[in-house]
Amino acid sequence: MKVDSPPCPSHGVTLDEIFKARGRIAGQVTRTPLVLSRALSERFDAEVYLKLETLQPTGAFKLRGATNMIAALIERHGREALAQGVTTASTGNHGRAVAYAASSLGVPAVICLSRLVPANKVAAIEALGAEVRRVGASQDEAFEEVARLVQEEGMTLIPPFDDPLIAAGQGTIGIEILEDLPRVDRVIVGLSGGGLLGGIGAALKGVRPQARISGVSLSAGAAMCESLKAGKPVAVEEVESLGDSLGGGIGLDNRCTLALVEAVMDDHCQVSEGAIAQAMVDMLESEKLLVEGAAAVGLAALAEGHLEVKGERVVLVLSGNGVSLDTLDQARRLAADCASQGQR
Repeated sequence: MKVDSPPCPSHGVTLDEIFKARGRIAGQVTRTPLVLSRALSERFDAEVYLKLETLQPTGAFKLRGATNMIAALIERHGREALAQGVTTASTGNHGRAVAYAASSLGVPAVICLSRLVPANKVAAIEALGAEVRRVGASQDEAFEEVARLVQEEGMTLIPPFDDPLIAAGQGTIGIEILEDLPRVDRVIVGLSGGGLLGGIGAALKGVRPQARISGVSLSAGAAMCESLKAGKPVAVEEVESLGDSLGGGIGLDNRCTLALVEAVMDDHCQVSEGAIAQAMVDMLESEKLLVEGAAAVGLAALAEGHLEVKGERVVLVLSGNGVSLDTLDQARRLAADCASQGQR
C-alpha cells in the first residue's frame, strides 16, 4: 500500500507513524480477522463486518499501543533508556497490555493498583510477568505511586491513550481494515480517551478519506464528547456503566487525542445502557462472541437508529472481551427488562 507522508499535524499522529508502528508490533501482536456478519448484514441492510480485537492475547486492542510505545522508545533511545522499567496504573485492558508488552520486549514493568482491586485481577497481571504494587484505596492514589516511580526511580510512564505512539499503535487496526476491505464506507468505534478512534481514523483518512469514522459514547459521563463541545478538555462525573472502559476523563492537560479525534471523526452518538446490554446479548447469541460493553456500543448505535448505514460496507470494531459472567448476567437482566417495557 503506497502512501504519501503529509506534514505532521499538531496531534502528532501521521500515517507514516502508523505504518512504522505496524512494523514494530509485527510478531508481538495478533493481526486480527475481519469477518462478515450475515445476521447483522441482513438486519441493517448493509454489509456489516466485525473486527475481532477480542482475539488479542490480552483480549483487547490496548496491546497494540502499549507494544508500539515500548518498542519505539527502545528503537529511539536504546534499551538502556528503559533499564528502570515502565509503569502505569490500570485494573483493566491497559494494565494487562503494558504487562504483556513489557514482558515480550524484555523490559521490567510495575503496574500500580489500589488495595481495592480484586485478587483475581492482580493475579492476571502478575501472570503476565509484571510486578504489581498495591497502593492506597483508590485509582488516584495508585497513580500517585506511578508519578513517584517516574520522578524518583526513573521509570517510564506508558499512558493509556494520550500519546502519539499509543494512538499510532491503535491505528494499525485501520491499516488492517483497509487491506481486508479496501472499499470500506464506515468504521464505527467506541469513543473514550480517543486513542482507538483517533488512530483508526488517522489511518483511514490518510488512505481512503471518503470513509466515515463514527464514534459512539456512553449516554452519561462521556468526557471526550463534552470536551469536543467545549473546545477544550473538561472533567465529567464518572458513572457506572456496562461500558465502563469508555468512562473516565481525557485529562485536563490532554495534548494529543482531543485534537486527533476532532480532526478525524465524522459523526458521533451516545447510546443507552439498555442498548448496550442488548448488544452484548445479541453478540453472544447470534455471533457467538463474548464482548465487553465498550465493544458492543457500535451495534447498540445501529440498533437505536443513530446511524444510517443502508447499503454501506460497515465495520464494527469489537475492542475487547473483558467481561465477567456476573456482568453478562447483569446485561441479560437489563436487556430482558427493557424488552418487557418495549424499549432498548
